[in-house]
Amino acid sequence: MSDPIGGLWVAMATPLDAAGGVDHPAFVRHAQWLLAQGCDGLVPFGTTGEGTSFSASERLAAIEALLHAGIPVQRIALASGFPAITDSITLTRQALGLGLVHVLLLPPYFYRDATAEGIEDAFAAILDGVNDSRLRATLYHIPQVSGVAVPPSAVANLRARYGAVLSGVKDSSGDFAQFRAFRAAAPDVAVVVGNEPDIARALAEGGAGTICGMANMVPNLVRAMFSGSPPEAAMREAVGLITGPFMPALKAALAAMTAEPGWLRMRPPLRSGDAGRGKVVAAALHQLVAQAA
Repeated sequence: MSDPIGGLWVAMATPLDAAGGVDHPAFVRHAQWLLAQGCDGLVPFGTTGEGTSFSASERLAAIEALLHAGIPVQRIALASGFPAITDSITLTRQALGLGLVHVLLLPPYFYRDATAEGIEDAFAAILDGVNDSRLRATLYHIPQVSGVAVPPSAVANLRARYGAVLSGVKDSSGDFAQFRAFRAAAPDVAVVVGNEPDIARALAEGGAGTICGMANMVPNLVRAMFSGSPPEAAMREAVGLITGPFMPALKAALAAMTAEPGWLRMRPPLRSGDAGRGKVVAAALHQLVAQAA
């Protein structure tokens, strides 16, 4: 349980009920299916899970639903980053109280002119505020969405200061040079990628694995990226099918794949994807998986 995140972890999508809340039964079913497909772990309420649209209490209630359903606590990592450091501290402590040790931390994501030193200060304040040696924090670098980068220098300095508590970094930039920069700055930190076509070459260069969104739909195809002869062309084609805003398109495909129309629901400001397009994507993904098998 104290190991860093590695292997195939899923950036879980979040199903919603008619009132716009988390549909806990559907959430549990999806988690159980993902683990049954061979995924190593689950990361609820990241970008793919519309995490910044959910309060701390909503996130915790969903985690409790997973635990009550028997999902092993060591296979869950909660995204607990907020713009306010105090909120990140509180939610991370609450996650630890439920038995989780893994959290995914965004940098404070409003002040885009923050310096590298300021970002490092923010993460240090969270780790100091939580003050628990059980914690295994993975920093989340997705500047094209959050607007704020995680500096490689901050990863290196925080690792030197906090040791295993600063266990990893997720690089979702899609820029492989950034992955290499994290590896060079902090070679003893587990670096996972979010861009699925990069999984195989990241592993070849010392990467720890992936936390990715496509595993919601094609976990077997993502798992194949860990083999000696990965289906990179098929994966690039699969990613290319998700056009337009990513989360609505992904959830529309999930609605078609599961025959559960509730997957189409989104939290504002995001709007539902096209159900017809979701059916086309689901059929194409099914064919790609069959061809790659």
